[in-house]
Amino acid sequence: MALKVGAEDKKKAIAAGVLGLIVLVLLARFLMDYFGGSSAPAPQPQVVRQTATPPATRPAQNEHAAAKLPGAVLGLDPTLHPEWMAQAESLEYTGSGRNIFSQFSAPPVIEQVKAPVRPGKQMPQVLQGPPPPPPIDLKFFGYEAHKDGARKAFLLHGDDVFIASEGDVVDHRYRVLKINPLSVEIEDIPYHNAQPLPLTQN
Repeated sequence: MALKVGAEDKKKAIAAGVLGLIVLVLLARFLMDYFGGSSAPAPQPQVVRQTATPPATRPAQNEHAAAKLPGAVLGLDPTLHPEWMAQAESLEYTGSGRNIFSQFSAPPVIEQVKAPVRPGKQMPQVLQGPPPPPPIDLKFFGYEAHKDGARKAFLLHGDDVFIASEGDVVDHRYRVLKINPLSVEIEDIPYHNAQPLPLTQN
């Protein structure tokens, strides 16, 4: 039994050595091919030379190239001329109207309008003054007479009914001045407007 085990170990060792040798040969060939170990030289890539056009001669789409004027810079004189500056400073304003550079000059005379801006159409006249007082919105629908001659008026304001004598204030705004059989005179206190209200029958 011990001899058989030793023989099997030798076979396995030989097989492992053969496989290792094959792997080393393949690895050596791969490294030689990768690092240029082959005798045939690799073909050199062809270099295509193109002449680049300067960007100034190739304007982009929808753009125009700037035109260069020969000798434009040569005509400029950077020298200061004090006599020209003094001549410009000595100029005076000689216009026919108002001197806009002086705060003491008289304002120009503006001609008045002699005709309407749009002939044939007259602007509506705007009434000046305070607006008229609002009408008194009370209704007088009856009164009650007493034996001593005093009267009480029945007044309607919206859905509210008021019974007031002469001199009473109705709804914090209206004062009853005079009660007659067919009318009542009411004063609007904020506007100081007195107005007679006729008797209305429902």
